[in-house]
Amino acid sequence: MNAPHAANPRIRVLGIDPAAAGPTGYGIVESDGRRCTMVHYGAFRVEAKRRKEFSGAALQDIYALLCRLIEEFSPHVMAVESVFTALNMRTALRLAEVRGVVLLAAAQHDVTVHSYSPREVKASVAGYGHADKRQMQLMVRALLSMAETPEPADAADALAVALCHLQAEPARVWFRQPDRKVQMKSRSLRGSPRIAGGDETSVGVAGI
Repeated sequence: MNAPHAANPRIRVLGIDPAAAGPTGYGIVESDGRRCTMVHYGAFRVEAKRRKEFSGAALQDIYALLCRLIEEFSPHVMAVESVFTALNMRTALRLAEVRGVVLLAAAQHDVTVHSYSPREVKASVAGYGHADKRQMQLMVRALLSMAETPEPADAADALAVALCHLQAEPARVWFRQPDRKVQMKSRSLRGSPRIAGGDETSVGVAGI
């Protein structure tokens, strides 16, 4: 997936709120650098009957959903809520499986993925790392100037993840770190003898 062109600074983010058993929330937010707008959102629940067909049914359906969303809305980047380590092991493993499906769909469509913890998302959107679901829904509605409160809460959480990325991205670009290979090359150049009369070699910083 191509990055936004310089002449078109709009960036579209697909936010994902993975779930172990309940609905997987998804939300697409677009920003022009000044304001964010909601493009599409919802929550996908795999029916119990479908889950009983075979163990990978839920993952297969979530993968198919993500592929449809990527192909239809062409997001520049995906943002996913990371696995919450305080959950019990069984739930954490299920969430990790869903996350794997998210990464697979993104990789196959050449879309970069960024992860954010639940606390990061809440602090970014609501200004409080322990905000409850209702507070998050109301803040998402306000930030996106939506006429209605996004329902269900899983969909609002996905929109919040997308908003979190859009707020974090300017700082990430501003404080971008040099690529490891560039750093090694730079150190090598500094250790090499300089050519008499020559200019110092400058090493560019790779973008993130």
